[in-house]
Amino acid sequence: MRVAVIGVGSLGQHHARIYASLPEAKLLAVVDRDAARSKEIASRHGVAALTDHRDLPSGIDAASVAVPTAAHREVAEACLSRGLAVLVEKPMARTVQEAESMAAVAARAGRTLLVGHTERFNPALRAAVPRMRDPRFIEAHRLGVFTARSTDVDVVLDLMIHDLDVILSLVPSEVAALDSVGVNALTDKIDIANARLRFTNGCVANVTASRISSERIRKLRIFEHDAYLSLDYAEQAAVAYALRRDPEGRPTIAREEVEVVREEPLQVELRSFLRTVRGEEAPAVTAEEGIRALRLASRVREQIGGAAG
Repeated sequence: MRVAVIGVGSLGQHHARIYASLPEAKLLAVVDRDAARSKEIASRHGVAALTDHRDLPSGIDAASVAVPTAAHREVAEACLSRGLAVLVEKPMARTVQEAESMAAVAARAGRTLLVGHTERFNPALRAAVPRMRDPRFIEAHRLGVFTARSTDVDVVLDLMIHDLDVILSLVPSEVAALDSVGVNALTDKIDIANARLRFTNGCVANVTASRISSERIRKLRIFEHDAYLSLDYAEQAAVAYALRRDPEGRPTIAREEVEVVREEPLQVELRSFLRTVRGEEAPAVTAEEGIRALRLASRVREQIGGAAG
């Protein structure tokens, strides 16, 4: 499948690297408004270097869009309208309205539009999901050290949205109540945030995200009746705990390492995208799911903004 990558910054460069390595893909071009950056990444893979997505050559089947969030709608819609399948990085757009417009353009064009919630493809999560039965309490911590890379959006859209998307995929219920707090510490946007979600089925999720931590932490814990799972996204590790009783009826906790086959989540995601475009696999993170995660993230941000006001 002939592909292009639009936006080859800190994340987009890895899209280009992976496509160039996949036997099922042929990277034809990279695009970046920074001409020097475009040439640098293009030279690594022996492909065309462009500065405008409108100059993409004919014959391309699909594109990854990894430009700044503010440009997601414009670039994705232009690609969809010319017949390309699109994988757009998270957050899907700046607003729910922009995301809905993108989904509508994809539907009219009859083209695939998927959203790059890469954590869904983390091998630790994928290994743990089959063990989950009925999550009752979920706790997520995503802490990162400060960089200037994603300061065009706040920590809710930059980091927390990963966990909001994962939680929405695990809990088959609607959010009944939301309680959010957050502060801006180093930038003019929210840098630390916490959201407590209560679902109509009774499940509760507590989600914390920070981009000014002294260490990187990406962990998820899922508690069920008589059992819980502990996941470390960064280490690609998962541990299952279950309540057991000995022959005398005394309770004990059984600990089991979940077998995880380590892979680069982005590579798994891009392969899944290509298989979806070829009709070989059901889409993993659809535009509708991207909109749902963005809608919940927007509610968190609005509640924090309202409290601050």
